[in-house]
Amino acid sequence: MITTNNLSKKYANNLVLHIEALEIPKGQSFGLVGNNGAGKTTYFSLLLDLIQPTTGYIKSNEIQVNESEDWKPFTSAFIDESFLIGYLTAEEYFYFIGELRGQNKADVDKLVSQFEDFFHGEILGQKKYLRDLSKGNQKKAGIVAALIGNPEVIILDEPFANLDPTTQIRLKGIIKDLAEKQGVTVLISSHDLMHVTDVCERIVVLDKGEVVKDLKTSEATLKELEAHFSN
Repeated sequence: MITTNNLSKKYANNLVLHIEALEIPKGQSFGLVGNNGAGKTTYFSLLLDLIQPTTGYIKSNEIQVNESEDWKPFTSAFIDESFLIGYLTAEEYFYFIGELRGQNKADVDKLVSQFEDFFHGEILGQKKYLRDLSKGNQKKAGIVAALIGNPEVIILDEPFANLDPTTQIRLKGIIKDLAEKQGVTVLISSHDLMHVTDVCERIVVLDKGEVVKDLKTSEATLKELEAHFSN
């Protein structure tokens, strides 16, 4: 589904990412972990064609993302609040995303209604602009918006940050359902090793822009990751 080949990104003489080869198959729940500056957000930014690679490429479903926009209809993401439109309410934003993805209001309402427990009554019907919501509620809105239109690939950067424990647990269920039941390829970056081992069947560790571990998740994975980051 997603193929990375000889990918690098430099800023001036600073090499921030270098991945020789990485394959992510369709329907995999894939976790990317690493310390600050490891290259996680850089990789996602390259995958979404937000920045240009210095060398190499990423292909999504055989489409090279920096040479064609044909990957966009089946890909969605929530990286940070810049993906939101601050002067819209949550409902207006969901309908806007729905229009982009060929969904009518009824389609959007049907999807969004499945996440009322995720919103905790704090987002829908509040007549609040997205910019006036808390960081956690902005994140909830952004994550649900990324589910509109039945995407085949969903990319979430630090999805558990700023969420309360109840919402984190609900989000884990959402992610597992996407990958295991719906066959969606879900890519997650996170600093929270416990959460990422709970929801991802495979975890790649980046260190200074390079892949240093590629793990199939098992009962031993969390301890292996903790040992790695303790050294």
